[in-house]
Amino acid sequence: QVQLVESGGGLVQPGGSLRLSCAASGFTFSIYTMNWYRQAPGKERELVATITSSGGSTNYADSVKGRFTIFRDNTKNMVYLQMNSLKPEDTAVYYCNARRSTDFWGQGTQLTVSS
Repeated sequence: QVQLVESGGGLVQPGGSLRLSCAASGFTFSIYTMNWYRQAPGKERELVATITSSGGSTNYADSVKGRFTIFRDNTKNMVYLQMNSLKPEDTAVYYCNARRSTDFWGQGTQLTVSS
């Protein structure tokens, strides 16, 4: 049974930091490209960050470049999103995605950036 379980969301003040985690199981994690998406209320889901299967290459949305870092541990079947200098516009539900020939999705974790 394929599972992606996100954790680490919460309420943080502007300028703060938070790390999201995604635990994968039920598939060969190490051969999948992993992505973090987010969806804010009333907006479409957008791609935030991507990391290749080996972790050798990453890519970021312009809106988070320089503030967010995606990384993975293939020995633990985990992918992470380190978020620094958070802004209110980062408020969204964040989703973990595994992509190869098929897509797997987690249930999402809420991040709220507010003072």
